[in-house]
Amino acid sequence: MNFTEKWKMAFEALVDRKVRTILTVLMVVLGSSLVVVIDGLSAGQSAFLEKQFNVLADNVIFVSSGLHSYHSESSTASLIINSVIVNRIKGLPFVEDTSPSYSGSIQITSQGNVQHVGVHAMDPTKIQEILPNVQFVDGSAVDPSDRSAMIVGDTVANPPGATTPFVTLGQTIQASFTYADASGKQVQESKSFVVTAIMKPSGNNYLDNSVIINLDAGDQLLHKSERYDSVTVLALSPAYVDTVQQELTSQFGQTLGITTPKAIMAVREQTASGNAMFVLMIGLIALVVGAVGIVTTLYNSVTERIREIGTLKAIGAQNSTILGLFLVEAVLIGIIGATLGVAVGIGGGYLMSFTAVSHANGPGPGAQIPPIFTVSDIVKVWLLSVTLSIVAGVFPAWKASRLSPLVALRRD
Repeated sequence: MNFTEKWKMAFEALVDRKVRTILTVLMVVLGSSLVVVIDGLSAGQSAFLEKQFNVLADNVIFVSSGLHSYHSESSTASLIINSVIVNRIKGLPFVEDTSPSYSGSIQITSQGNVQHVGVHAMDPTKIQEILPNVQFVDGSAVDPSDRSAMIVGDTVANPPGATTPFVTLGQTIQASFTYADASGKQVQESKSFVVTAIMKPSGNNYLDNSVIINLDAGDQLLHKSERYDSVTVLALSPAYVDTVQQELTSQFGQTLGITTPKAIMAVREQTASGNAMFVLMIGLIALVVGAVGIVTTLYNSVTERIREIGTLKAIGAQNSTILGLFLVEAVLIGIIGATLGVAVGIGGGYLMSFTAVSHANGPGPGAQIPPIFTVSDIVKVWLLSVTLSIVAGVFPAWKASRLSPLVALRRD
């Protein structure tokens, strides 16, 4: 029996047991597609996070308030950031500049349309220091002393899917902020702003979904009482970032939250990697279940075809021929299942990227994170699926090859 005949007989045997074959192939498809989807989405998320933080200046350090550090039974209260603290930070060695800011979530109304967006109150001239590549649409003007001026992020100005801009340059919009007064009553503060600048897409989803006003306007609108939410610290150069971070920790201990884009990215990547590994293990388990299905399918096939095997041996078929015949069946199941699994995984990855949208800043447009599929990763998954299928087929094939022709022919 030549190579072609083996493949033909193996294919016909699988077709004869089509229902069992389809179910076994589906188990392989499920496992391989899960692995492909997770690989693609993990790679896409890592690339997205890297792009998000690479747009920031590499000498940036974020200092925030409102954090608590717990040690044993004691706790350290967070430090309120005011102008005194900002000046102390600015006076530290290797610090080039500081940019304090207020932040919150507001509702903006433009010609009857409403959006809920993040707001940052800061010195608008410092945007360029934090985002070196930031650009504004033609006609934009940045005036740090104008309390009625508002800089609008690209996604706010041009919501995805909208046919017309939400705001345009020179337009007056209403901003509203709801807060609790001293008696606990909910009060709404409203203020009119003029859109004096619109940012082009910056690559930083957080700022693209936000608006920026100056510090005085932010203090009045958000009722911060000159208590800053955060300070962006600029080191003299990227080489001094770690030194400044250590100095901040030495000066303020655990009373401030201190981090860098690099540290944020590392934590997020670690979290994403852990989640991906968990789901990847589920995919591998599904592949193993598929392998068990192959063992069951081929073992039952051996039992059902004992007389056929006996006949083949009686006319001169060698043990190696029978072994090869059943291994080819396992290979066919693996190839079909792995190929379909890769196709389903790639399609599923893109489908999930369209539906999995981040709403970290509350209601509003989010960011689509496309998956990234590499040829090497896909080939690895395909080979793994086929290899597991072959391994699963070894025992049934060996069992079939060891059958005695006399015993097989006597079988009713």
